[in-house]
Amino acid sequence: MAKEDNPTGPTALRMIIGGQLRRLREAAGITRKAAGFEIRNSESKISRMELGRVSFRLRDVEDLMVMYGGTDQDEIDRVLMLCREANKPSWWHPYGDALPDWFQTYLDLESAASTIRTYEVQLVPGLLQSRDYARSLLMLGYGHTPLREIDNRIELRLARQKVLDREVDPPTLWTVIDEAALHRPFGGYGVMRDQLKLLIEACDRPNVRIQVVRFDSGAHSGAGAPFTWLRFAYPELDDVIYMEHLTGGLYLDRDSDVDAYQAAMEHLCVQASPPRDTQDIINSIIRDHYS
Repeated sequence: MAKEDNPTGPTALRMIIGGQLRRLREAAGITRKAAGFEIRNSESKISRMELGRVSFRLRDVEDLMVMYGGTDQDEIDRVLMLCREANKPSWWHPYGDALPDWFQTYLDLESAASTIRTYEVQLVPGLLQSRDYARSLLMLGYGHTPLREIDNRIELRLARQKVLDREVDPPTLWTVIDEAALHRPFGGYGVMRDQLKLLIEACDRPNVRIQVVRFDSGAHSGAGAPFTWLRFAYPELDDVIYMEHLTGGLYLDRDSDVDAYQAAMEHLCVQASPPRDTQDIINSIIRDHYS
């Protein structure tokens, strides 16, 4: 992978480098325990490196590549260059104080994704929220969170949305929203009306597709929790399913898990109204409830 093809975000890049180190180790028939001993560390450290969960010490990476049979210094130097990139702070670093650790990984993966597919039950997806709508959601927990931190979280949410306007290879956002989310007036009727108008505008964007699961669709495959399915343009990165709860986030990348959520998403898209109807549906909701 050439430097100009690097994915956005250190997390994704660490996962790619870690996967390459794992393949080299396995091809050389070397155990994680032996590799850990080589760099004066543990088997678990090698595992975390290969999963992309820790930053890289350049000396460790070079020693491991030599141990695994690497003789091409240009290739070693290329991987070390990628390690330096992976060790740099992420774009969200200025907002770090307002971010829980478990969400930081998601932000890097979202930035690196080529396709973002989401199902939302109660809320408008974060990548399509207006400032006032986002503020109304974040203020729900006010009382335990300083106002300055809430302001930082709002700015972070708006900064996330810039990924859709990226000049080079912006991701495709394909979201399925339960109709209930469009009737729940977070922030009051004026805020919700403006939010719905923003969704109507988003439908005209070439890389955004919005579908609505109508009330009259009955039971459907997404009747449980909301989830996000991330797909990447880099073959080294497997698809990831992300689900968020009150105090943490869950990342699923096993084939069986991804296949199950992929099937659920495809079924949801069949049950939902087609994208061409979305603007009419939202306009009808505005006319009936928010005019």
